[in-house]
Amino acid sequence: MSFLFKAISTLMSVITAAITALGIPLGDSMEGHEFPVIGIEQKADDAIRVMSFNVRCTDVGGNPAINRRLIVLEEIVKAAPDSLGLQEATPQWMTWLGTLEDYGIVGEGRDGGKLGEHCPVLYNKTKYKLIDSDTFWLSETPDKVSFGWDAACRRVCTWALLEDINTGLRYVHVNSHFDNAGIKAVPEEAKQIAKFIKDKFSNIPVVFTADMNTQRDSEAYRIMTAQLSDARETAPDCKSFGTYHDAKPEEHTDDIIDYILYSESVTPLVYRTVTDGIDGRFVSDHFPIYADVKIEQK
Repeated sequence: MSFLFKAISTLMSVITAAITALGIPLGDSMEGHEFPVIGIEQKADDAIRVMSFNVRCTDVGGNPAINRRLIVLEEIVKAAPDSLGLQEATPQWMTWLGTLEDYGIVGEGRDGGKLGEHCPVLYNKTKYKLIDSDTFWLSETPDKVSFGWDAACRRVCTWALLEDINTGLRYVHVNSHFDNAGIKAVPEEAKQIAKFIKDKFSNIPVVFTADMNTQRDSEAYRIMTAQLSDARETAPDCKSFGTYHDAKPEEHTDDIIDYILYSESVTPLVYRTVTDGIDGRFVSDHFPIYADVKIEQK
């Protein structure tokens, strides 16, 4: 984290504390809400940390993205993931994310190029070398900017093939955001991504992160978990909570729509839904999630 970022982050903390002391409520404040506090913990030296985080394109509790940008970046730095899949990263978010000096970032906007929301993959470039990456559309025409089936929005999937600079170990991080309205689109998106992973990465360990906009009893979840395993369900050390909270976590205890899935050769050790926030504030309308895993080269 750069000196300037640290200085701005400290200043924002001071301002937030002053506002709170004056009794001025923040729209994304955690005050008055009752829910389990789950924090970010130290990762084992031999583990790989994979994270998924819907940063919310606009406001949370009336507080716009520009007022949350530093606590979102601080949350990422605090978690220190090896690789991270984000959802709802607008072009402005992509600019802010670009200030994370230790991280490379790949992904194309759903409206083409830098336009529209991205589903980027970030990776620790001090540890990993980017071997290959791409973005495709969740549609019948994946190579074109396009809507799929009955989806309300264009949806994309971004992947990054990473290689550990020191060990040569490779894994691919696949990241997406399923549609929020399409009855046909969501299971079709799951089918498309499951087939893509099977066809392209059958011999490489895979981690998949997503806001799937669907619960664990859905067809889309069944499609994905017929091929991949859910770290939340299999990690021996698991602390979980609903992932979508809309600044009202006590009303969304079971709203689990964000996932970290994995293929063979990946062993989950730890899973966390991170609920503790930053400076008493919700960092987004979703809680970030992470899994610490071990990966064996196939």
